[in-house]
Amino acid sequence: MSGGGTIRTIGLLGGGVIGAGWAARAVLNGLDAVICDPDPEAARRIAAVIDNARTALSRLTLAPLPAAGTWRVVRRVEEAAEAADFMQESLPEREDLKIALLAQAERAMREGVVIASSTAGLKPTRLQSGLRRPERLVVGHPFNPVYLLPLVEVCGGAATDAAACRRAAEFYRGLGMHPLLLRRETDGFIADRLMEALWREALFLIRDDVATAAEIDDAIRFGPGLRWAFMGPFLTSRLAGGEQAQSGPAPKWPRTRMTDVPDLDDASLERLRDSCLVGILQTLKANRIAGGAALAEYEAALWQAQAAAARHMSQAAAPLHAFAGRIEPGWIDYNGHLTESRYLQIFSHASDAMLALIGADTAYVARGHSFYTAETHLRHLAQMHGDEAFYATVQVLGADAKRVHIWQELHRDADGAVTATCEQMLLHVDAATGRACPALAEVRAGLDPLVAAHAALPRPEAAGRAIRLNQRG
Repeated sequence: MSGGGTIRTIGLLGGGVIGAGWAARAVLNGLDAVICDPDPEAARRIAAVIDNARTALSRLTLAPLPAAGTWRVVRRVEEAAEAADFMQESLPEREDLKIALLAQAERAMREGVVIASSTAGLKPTRLQSGLRRPERLVVGHPFNPVYLLPLVEVCGGAATDAAACRRAAEFYRGLGMHPLLLRRETDGFIADRLMEALWREALFLIRDDVATAAEIDDAIRFGPGLRWAFMGPFLTSRLAGGEQAQSGPAPKWPRTRMTDVPDLDDASLERLRDSCLVGILQTLKANRIAGGAALAEYEAALWQAQAAAARHMSQAAAPLHAFAGRIEPGWIDYNGHLTESRYLQIFSHASDAMLALIGADTAYVARGHSFYTAETHLRHLAQMHGDEAFYATVQVLGADAKRVHIWQELHRDADGAVTATCEQMLLHVDAATGRACPALAEVRAGLDPLVAAHAALPRPEAAGRAIRLNQRG
């Protein structure tokens, strides 16, 4: 994926928590990142965030991510700006600092490159005041961790061109995010204003000795917080008993008495946070709602990119490299080896990639036709262990109007060794009747060249093998 058309390199001003999160999301979506940060520890911190993000994304989706982009840290603003096809600023929340460095960056940037600020509350009209071309500045306000949470608030200032907002939204959407375009600029934008209202009420409850910080956290995480993952306040009010938020005066006292917090270090909390978010997003994806809908759309784009990459191979006399990944810790059984269900999952994703290539994709299924697996023969040839990289290939052994006969191999990436094979017969079915029927012409047009190309390949020696005990005399 390019992350937005012709954008290949993202320039980042600031490599802190948010800037490093942007770097991780960009790099793991195949973009190159040039990060301006003078801190000598910046490269180490950013590398740690990218490693966390890689682990989280590998658990979030099995869709094939593109080859990771490159990243480097520079000291001069101009180095990041000159390389940028899109600029994302994530500097400390100091208006004077942002205005000055954005203007410095603009002088080194190419015409037409959008400048986005990650500010959580500063208005874009003020931030663009030092620019020669203020029409290209927008706010692109993300949420931590940037590489997992899909929301990004996009807001223009008084001089912003609407096209710049659209281009920023398109770029973010290509990174698997959900851009929310604000109708007009306002202090704190939308999400932070809502969170501040909740925070304000929580402080009142602590001040008035109604509840401790831990009890307030429990009130949210065991109750409405679970609903808020898929319902906003209006849906919550309508569908969950009519709760209505009550407002009150803003407190004028320090944020104190925050006690009873978990005794975990920052790294442990980040891993726990990411693990919980992955689980919630996957559940929401199964129901195609809220952040899960954004994840489903992102995955669909990844699969389409995989099919496009494989399409040039469809007429080559070579098995399709259909799916690749890494063995996750949760895929390991009590013997320390890849568990059987995960072999089938890997081969299922490989066959899905082949079907998408020939046109039997999710849109085809939505129109009422699909290929069902009628028969499977799985062979285990070598053990696979946690964190090993792999790739799966698909060879079409034959096809007729209703059936496709395929041979799949799972390879260890390190040495190319075949660790398992899977032979399958796929049957084309009309979902409305539940009965086999000929594949539609568009799928046959995609399948026939693949069948012809693979006909030149040697037939696997084990194809068609049955399971049986040899009888000895």
